[in-house]
Amino acid sequence: MKNWKKVALIAGVVVALLAIVGFTVTQSRKGVVTVQTGKVVREDLTSVVTASGEIKPKLYVNIGANAFGKITKLYVKEGDRVKQGEMLATIENVQPAADVSASQAGLNVAQTDYVAAQAAVNTATADQHQAEAEYERAKLDYDRAEALYQAQLIAKSDYDVKKAAYGTTFAQLNQAKAKLAQAKAQMDSSKRRIDQNQANLLHATDVLSKTEYRAPFDGVITNLPVREGETVVIGIQNAPGSTLMTIADTSVITAEVKVDETDIVNVKMGQAADVTIDAIPKQHFKGRVTEIGNNAILRSTGVSTAQTTSSSQEAKDFKVVVTIQDPPPNLLPGLSTTARITTAQRSNSLAIPIQALTIRQRGELAPEKKSRIAEVQAATLTKGNPKEELQGVFVLQQNKKEAVFVPVTTGISGTTDIEVTDGLKEGEEIVTGSYKVLRTLRNGASVKIDNSTGTKKEES
Repeated sequence: MKNWKKVALIAGVVVALLAIVGFTVTQSRKGVVTVQTGKVVREDLTSVVTASGEIKPKLYVNIGANAFGKITKLYVKEGDRVKQGEMLATIENVQPAADVSASQAGLNVAQTDYVAAQAAVNTATADQHQAEAEYERAKLDYDRAEALYQAQLIAKSDYDVKKAAYGTTFAQLNQAKAKLAQAKAQMDSSKRRIDQNQANLLHATDVLSKTEYRAPFDGVITNLPVREGETVVIGIQNAPGSTLMTIADTSVITAEVKVDETDIVNVKMGQAADVTIDAIPKQHFKGRVTEIGNNAILRSTGVSTAQTTSSSQEAKDFKVVVTIQDPPPNLLPGLSTTARITTAQRSNSLAIPIQALTIRQRGELAPEKKSRIAEVQAATLTKGNPKEELQGVFVLQQNKKEAVFVPVTTGISGTTDIEVTDGLKEGEEIVTGSYKVLRTLRNGASVKIDNSTGTKKEES
C-alpha cells in the first residue's frame, strides 16, 4: 500500500474517533444547567423595617382664632421661647369689654336688690311676730269677755268691743303673713336675678378672654403666619378658622413615619430604631417606638380609612412615632427623616441568601430524570394537592451534579439573607441563581456550577 493511502486511512480513523468523542460529550452535556451556588451558613440576623416621614415635636398646638376681630398686638415672633401663661397676642376687645362692664353693673344692681329684699323679709317677719302677739292678747281678752258675758257679769257692749278687737287682730295677722310671703318671693326673685347676671357676666368674661391668647405650656413658637392689623375669623362647619401660631414643646422630639401595611404587623412598642435626617447627613440618632397608629392611612390622600365611606384597594400606610433620644438643639419640625426600626434579631442562626428561595407547586416536583434521590424525595412531596405551593430551595446532590428541591421553613429576614428554621443543615450547598434559572429549574436537573459571574459582579 502506498504511503499516501496509509496517511489518508489514519487521518480518516482519527476524524471518526474525534466525531465519536464529540458526539458523546455533546450528549452527556445535553440538559445540563449552569447555576450559581452558595452555602448554608450560621450568622447573626437583624430584621429591619425602613420608613420615611418627618420630624415632629411630641407635643404641639395650633392656636386658632376663638373670636372674630383685628389683631391689636403680637407679643412674640417665630422662634421665641415662651413660658406657660405668657401673653402671646390680643385682638380688639372693645365690645366684649363693654359687655363685661354691663354685666358687672347688672350683677351689682341685682345684689343690691337682694340686700333690700332681705331687709324687707326681716321687717315683714317682725311685723308678723307683732301681729301674732296682738292676736294672742286679743284672743285672751275675747275668751275672758265671752265667759263673763255668759255669766251675765259684763254688758253686751263690752263683749262686742272685745270680739271686734279679736277679729281685727286676726285680720292683721293674716295681712302680716301675706306681706312676709311677698317679701320672701321678692328676695327669691332677687337671688335668681343675681344668678342670671352672674351667668351673663361669665359669658361676657369668656368672650373677652378669647380676645387674649396665652401659652398653654412651655415651648417654642414654630409658626407665626399672621401680622398685627390682620383680621382673624373663627371656624364654621367645614371652613377652618384662622391659625394665629403654632407652639411646640421641643423637649421631646419624634420622628413620625409611615410604615407599609405589609410591615406594620412586625412593629411593636418599645422597639429600637436608628433615625437619620436628610438635613443632618452622616449622623444617626437612637430612638424607640412610642406610638403605633390603629387606622390605616391612604397613601394617595393621607386620609385615615376610618374617615372614608368607600373601600379602596390602593396602598396603605400606618403612622408610627419614634421618640428620639438626646435630640440636638438644631432639630427643627418638618425635616425629612428615615427610621430603621429593628423588629427582630437572631444570633448564630442558619441563613441563606433571600434570592435562593423559590416557589413550586407539588405537581411540578416530579424528577426530571431517573434519579434515586430525586425520586425518593418526590415520592413524598408530590402527595397532596398538586396545585399547592411549596417554598423551598434547590440543594446540590450526587457530587454537586444534581439539584433537588427541598421545602424549607423560614424565620426573620435580614438585608440580604433569611433565616431557615427547618429543612436545611449547615454547610449544604444550594442554588442561588441566576433568577432566570431558579424560575425554570426542575427537580433533579443536572447542573454545572459557575460562580464566576457572581464573583465578577462583586469585584466590580
